[in-house]
Amino acid sequence: MNTELIGLLAGALTTAAFLPQVWQIWKTRSTKDISLGMYVVFVTGLCLWLIYGLLIGSMPVVVANAVTIVLALYILVMKWRCG
Repeated sequence: MNTELIGLLAGALTTAAFLPQVWQIWKTRSTKDISLGMYVVFVTGLCLWLIYGLLIGSMPVVVANAVTIVLALYILVMKWRCG
């Protein structure tokens, strides 16, 4: 396996870990057990990882963080909307 493939696989798995949470929020429209502070810090960190990935030209870092930002932002927006 090459380095890029390992990075893509790692990114796919860590990003996919958010899908059950997104699905649960989508179904229930409830975010009462989600920490707003954690998601604000997390999305900020994801944005910095994305910038880092762009700066070093790493496709696995860019793709994984871009997709995870979308999923985490959905959770964050639903947290603000649903409380």
